[in-house]
Amino acid sequence: MCVHDQIYVLQLQCMPSFIEDRLKLYEVLKKEHDALLAYRAANQSKSIKITLTDGEMVEGESWRTTPYQLAVGISQVLASNAVIAKVNGELWDLDRPLEGDCTLELLTFDNEEAKAVYWHSSAHILGEAMEGYFGGCLCYGPPIENGFHYDMYIEDRSVSSTEFPLLENRCKNIIKEKQAFERLEVKKEILLDMFKYNKFKCRILNEKVKTPTTTIYRCGPLIDLCKGPHVRHTGKIKALKIVKSSSTYWEGKSDMETLQRIYGISFPDNKMMKEWEKVQEEAKNRDHRKIGKEQELFFFHDLSPGSCFFLPRGAFLYNTLMDFIRGEYRRRNFTEVVSPNIFNSKLWEASGHWQHYSENMFSFEIEKETFALKPMNCPGHCLMFAHRPRSWRELPLRLADFGVLHRNELSGTLSGLTRVRRFQQDDAHIFCTMEQVKKRKIFLCPLKKCGFIEHYF
Repeated sequence: MCVHDQIYVLQLQCMPSFIEDRLKLYEVLKKEHDALLAYRAANQSKSIKITLTDGEMVEGESWRTTPYQLAVGISQVLASNAVIAKVNGELWDLDRPLEGDCTLELLTFDNEEAKAVYWHSSAHILGEAMEGYFGGCLCYGPPIENGFHYDMYIEDRSVSSTEFPLLENRCKNIIKEKQAFERLEVKKEILLDMFKYNKFKCRILNEKVKTPTTTIYRCGPLIDLCKGPHVRHTGKIKALKIVKSSSTYWEGKSDMETLQRIYGISFPDNKMMKEWEKVQEEAKNRDHRKIGKEQELFFFHDLSPGSCFFLPRGAFLYNTLMDFIRGEYRRRNFTEVVSPNIFNSKLWEASGHWQHYSENMFSFEIEKETFALKPMNCPGHCLMFAHRPRSWRELPLRLADFGVLHRNELSGTLSGLTRVRRFQQDDAHIFCTMEQVKKRKIFLCPLKKCGFIEHYF
């Protein structure tokens, strides 16, 4: 046994027992997969034609030729930089054999789809590190707009930022090992046995997977339910950083289990990581929360979470902005109204909000009737329009409202002034005929004056 294998065995001995059980079953499935692939390569392989992006056509063999082999034939640099392949418009692992005549694209990190694959693979690296360190149950680990995250159920435990360096070191070791990403298609009932230790994976299998089989991916000791595809091996991730952690709920439902979510970012080289870090540092200096505190504009308090306290300077800016918007309303023939903050739930049931949004509303009982603070102005404005008969001569009727709105946002999602529980907005509604909609180009506010592009509706 070589030194690397000895280290790997020692790592497994320190990991939760379910990892070893999972690997044993995987090895059986992998042998079956390799035997089937070898049979197809020996008995079903045929000459195929592959059309490249520039229109050039090359030949290959089904069940033998891989996108990576073709990339090497074109250019070693291209093969090295390629993140993922696209076969007949479908994302495809670089080491997965082609199955027939096809078109082939080789995507690099600057492509948005490739970037998502790159960050998805990075999430699996993070998942492997988390599983080995915390020993909890992994849940979802997707790519997101700027990086990736992985959720884990760790009973009675939260994640501290002091643990980030330990996790990053584990990730670096995983990257250094260049663990191959392996894809298997497996029957659902076998996977339910493989993941019997993890109730979240079993939920996914039972509730989301509607086919007899689905795919799993392995890198090192990590085996996860995953549609893929992925980079060739973990060594393709050159720079990885853990950014932050937070609490969340299973599938965002507040009545479900609390999970720990860890966020990360990764790049194909250290230069890109340093550039990203520089941008993040500059963004911190422009963060409205930092500016609001330093210039004594506003603050938040635990006794009223998600509700902003505007200090005198902040209130001056707030009122100046409202005066500006009122002026724009007058220019566009909007009439300002004031509507109630509290409505009977019957209104929200009639509008459809209660059936879909009641859990995000602050509701309470008065004299055996259910009432709620309004989360939006729309139904109230409809009552104002309908409180008396209207003439067509009144249309279009433009109503504007600075009424206070309340939304019961989850505590973990609250963030400065961008995600709050109590707020006011330049809310307006236009009541008009269909013909008037067609005739008018309607827009809300000349945001250009505030440094934004004007928005049209």
